[in-house]
Amino acid sequence: MSTGGYSYPAAISRLGSNEGSREPQNTRAIKWLLEQDGGEVVVVTPQKNFEGSSLRKLIAHPQVRHLSWKGFSAWSLHGTRALVAWPNRKILNGLWDADADALAIIEWNENETAEWIDDARPVVLLPGVTRAHQATEAEEPDVPLPNGIDDIIEHVANMAAGYDSGLKWNEKDKLRADMMNRPDRWRDVTVEQVRAKCRALGMRPDDVDTITGYLQKRKDGKRFNVRTSYSTFQFN
Repeated sequence: MSTGGYSYPAAISRLGSNEGSREPQNTRAIKWLLEQDGGEVVVVTPQKNFEGSSLRKLIAHPQVRHLSWKGFSAWSLHGTRALVAWPNRKILNGLWDADADALAIIEWNENETAEWIDDARPVVLLPGVTRAHQATEAEEPDVPLPNGIDDIIEHVANMAAGYDSGLKWNEKDKLRADMMNRPDRWRDVTVEQVRAKCRALGMRPDDVDTITGYLQKRKDGKRFNVRTSYSTFQFN
């Protein structure tokens, strides 16, 4: 994903430095979305009850569908023009499989949206200006990883690409077993390096978080319970 962004129009509306209210931020996202071609309009908010007069007005339209985070699935955005308000990292990760006609995000916290922006490469909606995506250091070419880790991550990425839902349990067990059985292999690589490699290969955000989460736990001294069939497994 980091190689080319989403295949459909995407935008993120950010709060302006001099804006005392989030209402203009909401309005920018709505205006941009309604200008895009596509199917029905769907609005996703954390809860059914929220503040924001422009969003409430939009949702009140009989042809607009309103969803909350509870039970939310990105599949419900397929073929729609979707506006997702104030998402956290988990919601943003799930948008990988949205396959919308257009997607607008109303940002709440820049820390939550940073990686999504690098992956989706949306236009940025600011007061009085629509700015094209600007590359960050995270998108620079990744540095080769030592001890065969490059090959391992590439293998795992290829396997995950063949599954609609990302990494399967056996691939996860293989990774955890190798990290347990070959601590020397993983000792000198950082979590940030592995994250950059996974993202450069276009892995699903949830899978990136899973792999780097395993490595962080090992560096924190934690051990894994791996199924007996893979307890002694090591990558070549």
